[in-house]
Amino acid sequence: MKTKINLETWNRKDHFLFFKQMEEPFYGITTTLDCTKGYEEAKQLGVSFFTYYLHKTLVAVNAVENFKYRIENDEVVLHETICASATIMREDKTFGFSYMDFAENLDEFAEIVTTEIDRIQHTTGIFTRTYPENIIHFSALPWIDFTSISHSRSFTWPDSCPKISIGKLTDENGKKSMPISVHVHHGLVDGYHVGLFLEKLQQLMNE
Repeated sequence: MKTKINLETWNRKDHFLFFKQMEEPFYGITTTLDCTKGYEEAKQLGVSFFTYYLHKTLVAVNAVENFKYRIENDEVVLHETICASATIMREDKTFGFSYMDFAENLDEFAEIVTTEIDRIQHTTGIFTRTYPENIIHFSALPWIDFTSISHSRSFTWPDSCPKISIGKLTDENGKKSMPISVHVHHGLVDGYHVGLFLEKLQQLMNE
């Protein structure tokens, strides 16, 4: 489900029109996520840490309205639910773009992730299906404790999906953390909204 935004009455109309005309309307930030409690919680629940933090990421995304806006045919729509297209590595070290429906229940979401990872393992190429617009582009780089990141983009391809990346889990004096980067379309999402998302995600990881 999605709702078309009336630009004439939208308080972000000027922001949208200003950034929409730019060749590169995306901007990004990188910060650190405290995963000490989240990592232990995932172990106790018996789910992979990847599944756990992807689920919490989607919960946080769906809690911030601006992360649910998308540009479709030069119009802005608000999606009811945002899901994930995560990069999944195969045994031959290539990867494919997945599609994972969002589910509030962690056990249900874990089944979705397991099924989709298995499907990607039995496909070839990058694009393994059609993809809706109500997604985030998600990638995990568990080998790299990065401090910044950039993304490949074609300026001729219309894109407004947030891009979220997670890096290597590190442990220092019993505190586990990992870098997270967030890239968003400035016509839809400001720094304030990125802050709301990160605050919500950290809160969820602390529960």
